[in-house]
Amino acid sequence: MRKQRIGRVVSDRMQKTIVVVEERLAMHPRYRKYVRRRTKYYVHDEREQARVGDIVRIEETRPLSRLKRWRLVEIVRRSEG
Repeated sequence: MRKQRIGRVVSDRMQKTIVVVEERLAMHPRYRKYVRRRTKYYVHDEREQARVGDIVRIEETRPLSRLKRWRLVEIVRRSEG
């Protein structure tokens, strides 16, 4: 089973590559308050179909370049506009 994540596309300016941000809530160890954490993934988009603002599902894969270790599985929801 490969890891899958759902996130929002924040950049599609590169060729066949998108940048996806996953936001999650994590509890602060000392103050016990929930803090918003972000993780940025470089994702391989073979057909260049994702656009900025889309919600996408990505899957872990072998290293494709220095930063790319994820590939696009599907576009969950298109952005409005």
